[in-house]
Amino acid sequence: MPARRRIRLADLSASITVFLIALPLSLGIALATGAPLQAGLVAAAVGGLVAGRFGGAPLQVSGPAAGLTVITADLIHQYGWPTACAVTAVAGAVQLLLGRLRVARSALAVSPSIVHGMLAGIGVTIAIAQLHIVLGGSPQSFPVANALALPDQLARLHPVSLSVSLLVVAVLLLWPRLPGRGGRWLRTVPAALAAVGLATGLTVLTGLSLPRVELPSWSTHALAEMPRGPVLGLTAAVLTMTLVASVESLLSAVAVDRLAAARPDGKDLPKADLDKELRGQGLANLTSGLLGGLPVTGVAVRSAANCAAGAVTRDSAVLHGVWVLIAAGLLTGVLEFIPLAALAALVMVVGVQMVKLSHVRTVRRHRELAVYATTLAGVVLLGVLEGVAAGIAVAVAVALHRLARTRVTVEEGERGHHVRVRGQLTFLAVPRLTRALAQVPAGAAASVELTGSFMDHAAYEALREWRRAHLARGGTARLASGAGLPVVTECGGHHCRPWIPWHNHACLRTDGDTAAPTLLSGVSNFQRATAPLVREELARLAREGQRPGHLFLTCADSRLVTSMITSSGPGDLFTVRNVGNLVPLPGREDSVAAAIEYAVEVLRVGSITVCGHSGCGAMQALLAAPAGPARTPLQRWLEHAAPSLARTGPLIAHRPHLDDVEALSLANVVQQLNHLLAHACVAAAVAAGRLSLHGMYFHVGEAQAYVLEAPGGHFRAVSPDTVSKAGPGEGPQPLPGAAL
Repeated sequence: MPARRRIRLADLSASITVFLIALPLSLGIALATGAPLQAGLVAAAVGGLVAGRFGGAPLQVSGPAAGLTVITADLIHQYGWPTACAVTAVAGAVQLLLGRLRVARSALAVSPSIVHGMLAGIGVTIAIAQLHIVLGGSPQSFPVANALALPDQLARLHPVSLSVSLLVVAVLLLWPRLPGRGGRWLRTVPAALAAVGLATGLTVLTGLSLPRVELPSWSTHALAEMPRGPVLGLTAAVLTMTLVASVESLLSAVAVDRLAAARPDGKDLPKADLDKELRGQGLANLTSGLLGGLPVTGVAVRSAANCAAGAVTRDSAVLHGVWVLIAAGLLTGVLEFIPLAALAALVMVVGVQMVKLSHVRTVRRHRELAVYATTLAGVVLLGVLEGVAAGIAVAVAVALHRLARTRVTVEEGERGHHVRVRGQLTFLAVPRLTRALAQVPAGAAASVELTGSFMDHAAYEALREWRRAHLARGGTARLASGAGLPVVTECGGHHCRPWIPWHNHACLRTDGDTAAPTLLSGVSNFQRATAPLVREELARLAREGQRPGHLFLTCADSRLVTSMITSSGPGDLFTVRNVGNLVPLPGREDSVAAAIEYAVEVLRVGSITVCGHSGCGAMQALLAAPAGPARTPLQRWLEHAAPSLARTGPLIAHRPHLDDVEALSLANVVQQLNHLLAHACVAAAVAAGRLSLHGMYFHVGEAQAYVLEAPGGHFRAVSPDTVSKAGPGEGPQPLPGAAL
């Protein structure tokens, strides 16, 4: 009973927080669509009561969302409000059907570049339209018309509307940054409510004359009617609304699961059932449409606030719907004091925030910027459905281009002919593959290296037939990988192939209901699958001895797999790992100094790289270390990094917003490079020009490496096209980056 009481209290508190966020946003979104303002309250109440009760994501909060604003506004403009309600209801029925067919996971297969581009395009459209109201005017029906009308609107701006809007924008931006204990207490009030509340209070107290919220009597509230319009157009509208509402809701549900899992009590919180969530969203849209409300989706902002406020069950979302329902019935007079400019400014900021720089960086890193930009431009210039279709077309073209962009080269060396295939091996590359294989003389020793992760049936058959024919003519044919073909390690330079995820790489021992990985099973798997591939190369290294080109000094963190992030193989790297990738000054610790001396004086490496990483536990411990003398082995070890605290670390280029741990990790890389130069053997080798020093930083969550450009410079991202300047056989090839 006491535990249940605590759950109720947590959900009650969270529901109030979410209600205070949802109320102004629901009115603002209704204003942006051109629907009756009460429609936003109806959708918010239905989203809480229906989707909250019957959905499959207990901690998700549903309601009117900015992502459907453009679609709804276009529907209202073309067919009128009652027909828009009917389309919402039909879209809900389609969602119910899709939930029954259990296709929720399939909806998540839409490329993130298309989803992010669609949301960004909708955000741009919203922001431009609401900017007209902020300036004291009225928006046009289409984004392009709104953009073209902006110069004239600026010439006729309304100073009072603009002032109230600027106040709202300023509060929204500054509220989360209020300092001190008083700021912490004020931040318990949601920024959206604070902004709209302050703007409303100012206009009421000063008597400013501004257009305000008008909520007609509920007795005149318009409900759904039989849709009127062309069947094809209405069908497209239903499908568009179904697609956008479903994808946005499911993506939000997945994100909420991650937020919940990160909480201390995450393992006890319920997880989302996506098919049930799709059915719950469908029932909510069916109900909202029939009652004259806006379309409903799962809303990431409200859901994140719900999770952060401590909600533990679906009761929080349901209660938030109850509070909206009460406010719609009892607070009508209060809501009508809100100036429309304040709501427009709120929604404009929401629209701008839908264009996320983090999404742009992500799609750029995955080389899908063209898909993102096409979808964004298509949504703004043509409409949501057209923009998404254009994005899908470009995504397909990019995928085909990548499949067709397979490089096949033939080299002749001491060991025979070496055919290297870089990229995915599909039927599109078979003509190039067969031409290359035809260059191998009959009876010659040949090896084929496949560096891609996919081979289709046509390519497999072509490779197999060539191998049979070549063996029949007295030649030898060995392959670096293949579907069912013999595998050997004939990779040039004995570097490892790019990392490819494999299944069951460490066998699991099941004890009851738990599965524990064992080192022994991993070693057994190595002997079975990997040892045959590397035995010849390791035998050569055993005969000739090691001659690594690099000393790689990095952290002991288990997430840093040095061979993976450097694409290195046996004999390439002389590696030193310790907590915090530290280089103690000479005379203060001998193990690292001995490794440095051995690498420089005996192995004669050509470069040394110090590599830090994101989320470094050593840097976190250094920041949290208590004042006074070190008492534990870890604290004594971290004293070698103490000078890093006094150094301002160089920033990652184009990444100005770093947290304290990341900034210290970057500074620590530079500081340890300075410590390296304090070692006599290193200083002498650098002065002689035979050794170069490099700084590197690996962001674990992004799987992105950064290198230090120069002393005091920035860390820049290593792109997929970055290659070493040195050619084969030209001696050590250091990691990219300027020597210090």
